[in-house]
Amino acid sequence: MKNLKLIAGLVVGACMLSNCSSVPLTGRKRTAWLPESELSAMANEQYAQVIQQGPISSNTVMTNQVKGVGNRIARAATKYLTDNGYTDLLANFNWEFNLIESDQINAWCMPGGKVAFYTGIMPICATDAGVAVVMGHEVAHAIAQHGNERMTHSLMQQLGAVSLAVAVSDKPQETQALFFAAYGIGTEVGGMLPFSRKHESEADELGLIFMAMAGYDPHEAPKFWERMAATTGGGAPPEFLSTHPAHSTRIKELGRLIPSAMKYYTPNQ
Repeated sequence: MKNLKLIAGLVVGACMLSNCSSVPLTGRKRTAWLPESELSAMANEQYAQVIQQGPISSNTVMTNQVKGVGNRIARAATKYLTDNGYTDLLANFNWEFNLIESDQINAWCMPGGKVAFYTGIMPICATDAGVAVVMGHEVAHAIAQHGNERMTHSLMQQLGAVSLAVAVSDKPQETQALFFAAYGIGTEVGGMLPFSRKHESEADELGLIFMAMAGYDPHEAPKFWERMAATTGGGAPPEFLSTHPAHSTRIKELGRLIPSAMKYYTPNQ
């Protein structure tokens, strides 16, 4: 049995090495060996389940805001990837945007561009540009395949050296739980995100470019996080204990990134 596990581990390790691709913009080598096509198929099923459970918001103004901004960010992300030779990352994307009625301060994007916002985050967004800050950030997580990385590591640690298909077949509940955790579903933005600081910083950087290309001023990003800090107060853990940057650190870093993002900015598109 030990030999079988060792062999399986070596096979998966080789698979992981062969699928070590680069994150757009930052160029960081990522280890995401799960096929995005399989993750997207799983996302379609899980997203339909989440939307069915809802409840979907009946607020047409906020719903149209989320869908409108989402489509603009999606077009910008598509253009950025196409212009920079990453069209392969778009193969499994079929964008969808929904607003869920919930006090959760949360938003997320599954593989394939399945996006959900919760009404609890909308007052903090405040404007279309505020929605674009969150939308660009969450879409960037999906484009950079951060969830795939998280899912890869979780699958290895908790379910062993098995394929996603085997995990879904043999341990569907455990696999679903890992999937939800990997993509931040049910985790508030103001709390402990499942992404590392490295992932958060990449999503901030890419997200700024996406919102700029979509016609939203990147200067709105620090303002959003200032509102988030005011809303969540001092309840966040110390930065060295947190999986993501402290609000003050993030605001400062966004300020540093804004000049680069402004090169992509064309207002009123």
